[in-house]
Amino acid sequence: MKKIIFGTLFCLTILGLTGCGKKQTELHIYSIIHDEETEALTKLFTEKTGIPVTYLRATTGELVNRVIAEKDAPKADILLGGASSYHIQADKAGALESYTSPLAKNVPSYARSQNDTWTGFCVLTLGIGINQTRFNEKFAGQKIPETWDDLANPVYKGEIVLTNPVASSTAYLFVQNQLQRLGDQAGWDYLLQLAPLVGQFPDSGSAPAKLIGTGEYTLCVSYLHALAKYKSQGFDVTLVAPPKTAGDVDCIAILKNTPNLEAAQKFVDFMLSKEAQELMSSLDFTIPVNPEAKPAGGSISISQIDLIDYDSAKASAEKDAVLTKWSKNVK
Repeated sequence: MKKIIFGTLFCLTILGLTGCGKKQTELHIYSIIHDEETEALTKLFTEKTGIPVTYLRATTGELVNRVIAEKDAPKADILLGGASSYHIQADKAGALESYTSPLAKNVPSYARSQNDTWTGFCVLTLGIGINQTRFNEKFAGQKIPETWDDLANPVYKGEIVLTNPVASSTAYLFVQNQLQRLGDQAGWDYLLQLAPLVGQFPDSGSAPAKLIGTGEYTLCVSYLHALAKYKSQGFDVTLVAPPKTAGDVDCIAILKNTPNLEAAQKFVDFMLSKEAQELMSSLDFTIPVNPEAKPAGGSISISQIDLIDYDSAKASAEKDAVLTKWSKNVK
């Protein structure tokens, strides 16, 4: 009897401090942002909350399709990253949970959904990346492309990297940038003029900046923060923010029917915090959404960029039709 009583008291006083042997809730994340950033952010979250985290890193298209397919029995609790149009798509499919974070009051209206199913945590803007050494060798005396129309010069055939918009939110934002900048017909004319000049269509949004950073190609379409990161590492990369470019936000959402709702809400709160957004900017040069967070030195300020009035709802609504047309016409 004494042994039984002692065992019970031990459980209450020692194991009971962690739930009497109950397994600690583990948060599962589908992450679209890079491994380095995901690992650093989740590590800091665990240090601050004690909640362990596992994550799966994959492309935007793959993870959004998973979220929608698994909506009745989700295998993750959080979708981390991805442009707003993809979160709108998941929300329309009934795959996202509404949550109003206490920190959402600091978030600009363009960076959060009206029903609070997704919230932006950093600003994303597109630009042109140039490997300056390769450009000078191959196009000596020629002015670097400063506009989207300059990029479609036939002289650059085979020297451009653009991700596959079917797999990558970066490239889909670029496609929508041109359709919304020029109008539907002129936008498609531009895209079909540019596509034959592209030397590679990788699936990963991070690939173009890497491929021009290492000098395998001369030009790319990429997020400006990705280009700024390579430039900071000493690569001979020139950043161009063309007029009439598109900007969006990288978003976070809680998945519908998650069994770990409280832990998921804590992670959303964490991602909207000044500390988390400054950590992310220090790693990848993104512009924080939280106005109290300072962006990393070397990043390009939103005030320096000529943005179109980007319609993310339109981009989401016509995504299937646009990508079908792209797949049919771009070989």
